[in-house]
Amino acid sequence: MSTFAGSNSDILKLQPKLIVHGGAWNIPAAYEQDHLHGVQTAVSEVYPQLLAGASALDAVEAAVRILEEDPTFDAGRGAFLNEAGQVELDAMIMDGATLQVGAVAALQNVLHPVSVARRVMEKTEHCLLVAEGALRFAKSMGFEELAPEELLTARELKFFEEIKNQEGFKTHHPFLNAPSDTVGAVALDCFGNLAAATSTGGTARKMVGRVGDSPIPGAGAYADNALGAVSATGWGESIMRVLLSKTVCDLFENNEAMEAARMGIEHLAQKVQGFGGIIGISAKGHYAFSHNTPKMAFCFADPDGSTNAFIKCPR
Repeated sequence: MSTFAGSNSDILKLQPKLIVHGGAWNIPAAYEQDHLHGVQTAVSEVYPQLLAGASALDAVEAAVRILEEDPTFDAGRGAFLNEAGQVELDAMIMDGATLQVGAVAALQNVLHPVSVARRVMEKTEHCLLVAEGALRFAKSMGFEELAPEELLTARELKFFEEIKNQEGFKTHHPFLNAPSDTVGAVALDCFGNLAAATSTGGTARKMVGRVGDSPIPGAGAYADNALGAVSATGWGESIMRVLLSKTVCDLFENNEAMEAARMGIEHLAQKVQGFGGIIGISAKGHYAFSHNTPKMAFCFADPDGSTNAFIKCPR
């Protein structure tokens, strides 16, 4: 929990906010309900914790952990396989109050990389650990190293067998019809602090050791109490090239939240022909979301705790 100087009467309690996403691609109709159920579950289980005084950091970690456990999504259990048939996971978490960040990349055999990322932030002097070093650190923090098959789903194994020898295959091709993608969460707590977190298994048949946008501060996520907080999803190589999450946070300063989100996605498309989506909360406490893919699964909480889940941005 965040701490503040002064008496309780000095603390202005704000209305908490929580928004999560489960990927921005052409989600097949057969998987839409699974995506909607997944993001709605994360919000409905975590938002009451925010109302009870949980920190934004605790909220985004808890929400992403729920999504990492859900095999619907490309994060934790259910992640895509790399070219060697392995699961390599990336994640980051960022504290808008302090600008502290923790991240892991190419981490194998751990169900909750977002929690390992938080330990990197809180228990080391570093921001990012990768591959064997990330796994060694995770184990030192008490995280269980799982057998690879515990993270592997039959759906992803079948998909890998279909694409592993395809001629002319590009890593962004599967997302046009893939059943899963990156997950993320953004929260504002009752003390006015913001946080963001993102977690992914990356792209299908990626090179061993490939790292996308998700664990890169400013790309896969960003949080600054003075601006806002954002989590991104989509084609990671394009998102990295424009630092999409930081770009949208900067746009919050002089634009309405939804307009900033739209402008950020337009920038992604125009500058690097990229595609993806973002969710966010501005420093003023307004939700933001936009995508230029056919669909994006996301959900946010109303003040009364009711949830709003969508597979596309409402018009």
